Amino acid sequence: MDRNSIIGLVLITGIMLGWMLMSQPSKEELERQKKLRDSLELVQSKEEARQKEPAAKADSGNDSVKAAATGTISMAAGDSAGINSDSLEALQIKQRYGVFASASKGEKKELTIENELLKATVSTHGGYVTSVVLKEYKTSAGKPLVLFTEDSTIQALEFNTSNSHLFSTNDFYFTPETKPVIVSGQDSGSLVLRLYSDDKSKYIEYVYGLKGNSYILKYNVNFKGMNDVVATNASEVNLKWSMKTPSQEKDHETQRNASTIYFKYLDDEVDYINQAKDEKKSLEAKIEWVGFKQQFFTSVLMADKGFEKPTDIETLGDPSSTTRIKTFTADLSIPFNHMPVEGFDMQFYFGPNHYKTLKSYGHDLEKQIYLGWSIFAFVNKWIVIPTFNFLNQFNLNYGIIILLLTIFIKIILFPIAYKTYLSSAKMRILKPEIDEINKKFGTDDPMKKQQATMTLYKQAGVNPLAGCIPVLLQLPILAALFSFFPSAIELRQQSFLWAADLSTYDSIYDLAFKIPFYGDHVSLFTLLMTVSTILYTYSNSQLMGSTEQMPGMKFMMYAMPVIFLGVFNNYSAGLSYYYFLANMITFGQTYVMRKFVDEKALHAKIQENKRKPVKQSSFQKRLEEMAKQRQQQVRKK
Repeated sequence: MDRNSIIGLVLITGIMLGWMLMSQPSKEELERQKKLRDSLELVQSKEEARQKEPAAKADSGNDSVKAAATGTISMAAGDSAGINSDSLEALQIKQRYGVFASASKGEKKELTIENELLKATVSTHGGYVTSVVLKEYKTSAGKPLVLFTEDSTIQALEFNTSNSHLFSTNDFYFTPETKPVIVSGQDSGSLVLRLYSDDKSKYIEYVYGLKGNSYILKYNVNFKGMNDVVATNASEVNLKWSMKTPSQEKDHETQRNASTIYFKYLDDEVDYINQAKDEKKSLEAKIEWVGFKQQFFTSVLMADKGFEKPTDIETLGDPSSTTRIKTFTADLSIPFNHMPVEGFDMQFYFGPNHYKTLKSYGHDLEKQIYLGWSIFAFVNKWIVIPTFNFLNQFNLNYGIIILLLTIFIKIILFPIAYKTYLSSAKMRILKPEIDEINKKFGTDDPMKKQQATMTLYKQAGVNPLAGCIPVLLQLPILAALFSFFPSAIELRQQSFLWAADLSTYDSIYDLAFKIPFYGDHVSLFTLLMTVSTILYTYSNSQLMGSTEQMPGMKFMMYAMPVIFLGVFNNYSAGLSYYYFLANMITFGQTYVMRKFVDEKALHAKIQENKRKPVKQSSFQKRLEEMAKQRQQQVRKK
């Protein structure tokens, strides 16, 4: 055997001996195992003695006396076995649950705390909120709207104890210290539950507080005498919160696309997980709140002082389920300073995704409502939502409110629409002269043709881009409303004409099959929007003065409405209705402007402008230089 082999054998032997020494049980563990074996042996011996008593009874000479004696002994043996069996179970419970062994058994009760807006149920088993009912809302099926139920949520404190056991409050029974609470108006009340240890002076306390007409449920966690129960190396206690969100709306897919986890960094911005994918994130900074956001409702857990870092959050979809949308999980950290008495104050928001309501509670909760990118969000925040809220005060049907909102927006955009029409009118007047330039130069010299066209525009005082700029200025409003309508809870379950719910698609006919990129139903508002868009495109092209278009542009102009037909067929009926109204009002505006704009006077003004000396711009000078250089190159060839 060579030297390397000997060294290897010595090292392996040393590692094995070291592992055996490290893995052997400690003196305390050996004593506990011995006690457990002794208890088991005692129970087994008593059971064997009890089973032998009938044989002794049969061999007895004095049946009556010995039977009585045997019966007495047998009963005593049975009682002894039962007592020791109970002692064994108690010993096992003590080993497993430590100082909270007495709280591992109890009676499960449900307590409620409610006001005019919500009803929360709290279970004594785990002490957590097992369900929340929002009283002012119903599901699409007309049932009470329940944000979550006991079998779909977890809310538990977890930490390692001083004897290295993992502790979870969901394993124990809390003792209610107050009766169920009902508050209203300006009143407030609290529901108090305590998880007592074997020493009643040491406990974990949950306090749930609620005011009248509020969606905020206060949640305070207090620790008394836990400083020597929680592991000394632990500086925080884990709070695990998860929820399987139920299906509450008509369209399952739309709910899934609108549901995700939002969170806010302490004194910083609000962020979220992409709705389109399942994702797990570890947030390496303190956060102020985390929200399980559904399509129209949300559940938020907030801490003014912030949760300690890190916070782990995860979203997980379940496309195969018809009753669940997504599973949300958040592992939060509560600071623990090993003080004799300490606490941590939090609060839940259980309520609707209503912009004004969320904003009233602060903490940037309203940012859970997606209003579009920055400029689009600005339009929604300062124009669309205030107007919508103002009109909502008059208790009008929401179909009428959308009509009035459309008229209001069209009035704001009328100056832009008027400039667009004037530009198209000027282009239409110049159309014969543009045709002559095209005929003169053809395709042989596009540079000269472009130069002549730009000179004509300059002489006539026409900006060919004047018709494009107003359209671009309207895009932020169009895009803002695209984000606003699908997320507007005000439209939820509000009917208008044939649409039973303006927040989701309207169906006048349900297909027996599903058409790719379209769906399994026919939305009439979407059809009306598509037809009116095609008519508007055709009408607008007739008003334009230019006869030339980029290759494929005409096809795209008519293809886009057809593409939108598939997209909007599954969208909010309120959105399709708005775009249909906008197209119809635009037709009316165009008709009125054609009546009031004197195209003869406009033509005369253009002709007068053409007689004025034209000052060349730097752009036109560059075009002329490029044309001259090209002509010189052609001559050289």
